Amino acid sequence: MVRLRLIPLACLLPAAMALAGCSSFSMSNPFSGVGNPFSSPAPPPPPPAAFYPPSVRAEDIVGRWGFSSYHRDQDRPRTEVAAKGQCNNPYIINRSASGGVMMLGHDSPAIQDMTLKGSVEGKTYIGPGPDPAGADDREVVSFDGRVLILRWIDPEVAGRYGTMVLVRCGAEGTVQRTARAKKPAAAPPPQ
Repeated sequence: MVRLRLIPLACLLPAAMALAGCSSFSMSNPFSGVGNPFSSPAPPPPPPAAFYPPSVRAEDIVGRWGFSSYHRDQDRPRTEVAAKGQCNNPYIINRSASGGVMMLGHDSPAIQDMTLKGSVEGKTYIGPGPDPAGADDREVVSFDGRVLILRWIDPEVAGRYGTMVLVRCGAEGTVQRTARAKKPAAAPPPQ
C-alpha cells in the first residue's frame, strides 16, 4: 500500500520541476528572428511630447534691434535707453529656413538657427533644438512689440552676459534714415 502512494508523488515531482523551468525557458529561434510567443509584447513607445505654442512668433522679433544688457533689475530703465542708442549698430534677427530665427548664441560669433518654444508652464524660450528650457536657451521675460527682454537659462552664462534688452529700431521693415540738409534753391536765371 505504501508503494501506491509514492508513485503519484514521484510523477508529480518531475512535472513540478518542468513547470518551474518554463519561466526561464525561451522558445525563440535564433535563426527566425521571432521572439518568445509566450512573453508579453514590448511596451508601446512613449507618446510624443506635447506641443505648447510660444507666446512670441518668429515674425514678431525679426528685424533690427538696439542691444544692451544689465545684471541688476534696477538698471533696466537705464539699459533700455542705452539699447535704443545702439540702433546705429543694430543687432539683426532674421527668419530661418526652419521657421525659427537666426540669432547669435553665447560664446560664438556664428549666427545660429534658433527655435521659439513654449513650455507647459506657459513660458517662451528661444534657443537651438526643440526642447524648451535647454542650457543654451533664453527665456522671454517680456515682450511688448517694442522692447524684448531675454534671460539666459544657464546661470553661468547669465552671470557673464546678464539679462538682454533689445529695443526695436524704427518701424519693422523700414530702414532708419537721417535727415539731410536741404540744398538752397538755385536762383532763377537772369532775364
